[in-house]
Amino acid sequence: MTVAGWIPVALAAAIFVVLVQAMPSVAAGQTLRVVWPWVPSLGVSLSFWVDGLSLTFGLLISGIGALVFLYSGTYLRGHPQFVRFMLFLTLFMLSMLGLVLADNLLTLFVFWELTSVTSYLLIGFNHAEGQSRRNALQALLVTGTGGLALLAGIVLIGAVAGTFELSEIRAQGDAVLTNALYLPILLLFLAGAFTKSAQVPFHFWLPNAMAAPTPVSAYLHSATMVKAGVYLLARMHPTLSGSDVWFWTLTIFGAVTAVFASFMAIRQTDMKQTLAYTTLMALGTLTLYLGQDSGYAITAAMTFLVVHSLYKAALFLMAGNVDHGTGTRDVNLLGGLARAMPVTAIAGGIAALSMAGFPPFIGFIGKELKYAGAIAVQEAPYLVSAAVLTANALMFAAAGIVAFRPFWRPAGGPLPQTPHEAPWQMLTGPVILAAAGVAFGLAPALIAVTLIEPGVGAILGSPEEAKALKLWAGVNIPLMLSIATFVLGFALYAGHRRLRGLVAAVEARGPSLDGSWDGWIDALKAVAGWQTRVLQSGVMRRYLYIVFATILVGVGGALLLRGGFSHALAMPNLQIKHWAVVALIVAGAGLTTMTDSRIAAIGGLGAVGIGVALIFIIFGAPDVAITQLLVETLVVVLFAVAALRLPRLSETAGAGRFRPFDAILASAIGTVIMLVMLMSTAGPIDRKITDYFEDASWPEAYGRNIVNVILVDFRALDTFGEIAVVVIAALGAFALLKGGRKGSAR
Repeated sequence: MTVAGWIPVALAAAIFVVLVQAMPSVAAGQTLRVVWPWVPSLGVSLSFWVDGLSLTFGLLISGIGALVFLYSGTYLRGHPQFVRFMLFLTLFMLSMLGLVLADNLLTLFVFWELTSVTSYLLIGFNHAEGQSRRNALQALLVTGTGGLALLAGIVLIGAVAGTFELSEIRAQGDAVLTNALYLPILLLFLAGAFTKSAQVPFHFWLPNAMAAPTPVSAYLHSATMVKAGVYLLARMHPTLSGSDVWFWTLTIFGAVTAVFASFMAIRQTDMKQTLAYTTLMALGTLTLYLGQDSGYAITAAMTFLVVHSLYKAALFLMAGNVDHGTGTRDVNLLGGLARAMPVTAIAGGIAALSMAGFPPFIGFIGKELKYAGAIAVQEAPYLVSAAVLTANALMFAAAGIVAFRPFWRPAGGPLPQTPHEAPWQMLTGPVILAAAGVAFGLAPALIAVTLIEPGVGAILGSPEEAKALKLWAGVNIPLMLSIATFVLGFALYAGHRRLRGLVAAVEARGPSLDGSWDGWIDALKAVAGWQTRVLQSGVMRRYLYIVFATILVGVGGALLLRGGFSHALAMPNLQIKHWAVVALIVAGAGLTTMTDSRIAAIGGLGAVGIGVALIFIIFGAPDVAITQLLVETLVVVLFAVAALRLPRLSETAGAGRFRPFDAILASAIGTVIMLVMLMSTAGPIDRKITDYFEDASWPEAYGRNIVNVILVDFRALDTFGEIAVVVIAALGAFALLKGGRKGSAR
């Protein structure tokens, strides 16, 4: 493996070691927090928080990441884009670590979106294939839409709590739960979590993400992006849980997703597709249990989080070994691989036994806790227990399909290549992960005190509510349900071919969001094309219509929603000179709109400018008036010179025609702007900025003309930018006029 392959391995391993060193402190009830100011004026900081929940996720992300990086170095050896792949995968890992360790919600959102972007790059890594590009875009759009909803929820919860720091929001207790904005906040957060963790009906993007190389699938499904939504639900549990909406939404969506995905897993014949749907089952199960408040349910969620990460990464890497060694992942063709691939067969078999929930693996303990958690649900224990039993039994059958049939049953057909075992770099990950499943099952205390209990404490606020992890808890209802799972699972595996056909028939008759996805995208493109033709027509008058109509709707609509204009118009001190100025401005505006002559039109605009200058003089601003007069005079002269170079307008484009819509729009805009100006000047004026410039003009800038001091000193860069814009516009106009003159000469 090259240096480019070893660097990510070393980085992930180093992060894992650093996080391991934090385990004793976190297990003792401490939390670690680091803060760097980022945008202090907006209350945004780069703050990172290590507690039981974030530590568990961080260890899974970095530990499994190191094994996946090691695997990738050989799996993609010789690929022309290997370095790019490792870079994307490393950025993906760092994005997930930032997400789970962030204490500031806006920081969390930045990393949330980075996971969407990096997963897009990884899913579409084989960019020469149209299907890869399509599936990558699908994942990006679905999760990105949910991300926008999450951002809106973050803004709302920040307004309610007065802070974006998760640790501070959590300390406020039920402040969010009792607020009037609780329901919108909850729904927006759930939209972000459900799209990210692929809950029904947003599930379709996740199986399609299998277009990515196998190491990406192993990483994405076991410890990273698809669990980001689960992490968000767990992190927000102390703040958003406790309502019926939280309970029923998570329970129903989680149960439906778990059962639906379990049936769809049996439907597949590709090993990666089967494993993808079992991931959906796991995400639904985790969502279901995070909807509860009992110690059993949250302990089950935290334990199953670890269990699933271990066996799923091992099984995906096993599937990659099978594909690498045989050239196919079709379970109908595979068989008898145990002799040619003994290490892969044993590691995959152990991981599958943990997935099926056999003792003495950690999967058995997780399954027992899931049943205990289902029984502990007060509102709907039978519904939850039935859903979990069905899903577990189907997972038992799926485990046999992906890890027993390819190795221990006869082959179903000729293979593309002679089977052979994978190199040690590709075996290390499945072996270590499978061994961890055995070790944690035989000695559950290894993770109970260091990960599970602190994680439960981070969610429920008290580690004492965590339930014990026991390989043998006696003869009880969870054990009876486990036995029922084994019996039903064996029956489902024995008849999985017939069940596969039945599920396929039902699927063919039902609606498919993935099947209609391309139609939705085509419709979106059609709308975008129509919008572009309307808004970007190339006609200046239409651009002006759109701009002014938008201003009218936005500003005028805001005035109407706020009760309209409520101030009385009082003009007690108007004199003849004031009315004369008004008459001059109205006459200039009328001439500009009614004349066919460009010179007359610019003259009318000049008259309007002179009227404005007179207003400045009347109200004691002679310096501004002089500037206005000079500008108006210069504009009139320059335009008069330029008008001689411009082509004549056609008769149909003459300005003298009466345009009712133009008149109505212009009058409406003028009225709205007038009302806004009157309303802004009717109330008391905040002199904070005015007082500052008055006090600082002479001591700091040595100038008594405050306007000039502001332009030259306090806002020098703004002034420079404005001058640059004017110069660029002048150069552009000069070039156009000069080019037009040469063209006409020819």
